[in-house]
Amino acid sequence: MIDHMGFSPADLEDARRFYDAALKPLGVANVMEVTPEQTGGYHGIGYGAGRKPFFWLSSDSRRDVPEGPRGTGIHIAFEAESRAAVDAFYAAAIAHGGRDNGPPGIRPHYHPAYYAAFVIDPDGVNVEAVCQRPE
Repeated sequence: MIDHMGFSPADLEDARRFYDAALKPLGVANVMEVTPEQTGGYHGIGYGAGRKPFFWLSSDSRRDVPEGPRGTGIHIAFEAESRAAVDAFYAAAIAHGGRDNGPPGIRPHYHPAYYAAFVIDPDGVNVEAVCQRPE
């Protein structure tokens, strides 16, 4: 199941104004914001219909992705049933051509139980596996 997804707009503040207005009639609002200091580099704005964001706008979070590959600026996160599944995702992705974009671990700036790993796929897409259950 997809846990959340997002993209990196050309202008984060223009996109914020657009999505704040466009999503409001749908009951979707900005429910979380993370700073570059918290994330290690990118600014993220998370939209949701409750407390959990499922759609993200962010400044470009790629670490060492060369310019130009198709799919860059896109982020998709898959829900994992356990932290062991996140670890297995990361190992399999790296073994099959993925590049590290954040090894498995807790990301407390989202919440205390947010355990995730990030890889860049062969087309430049930022792919995440996340377990949001305490273990």
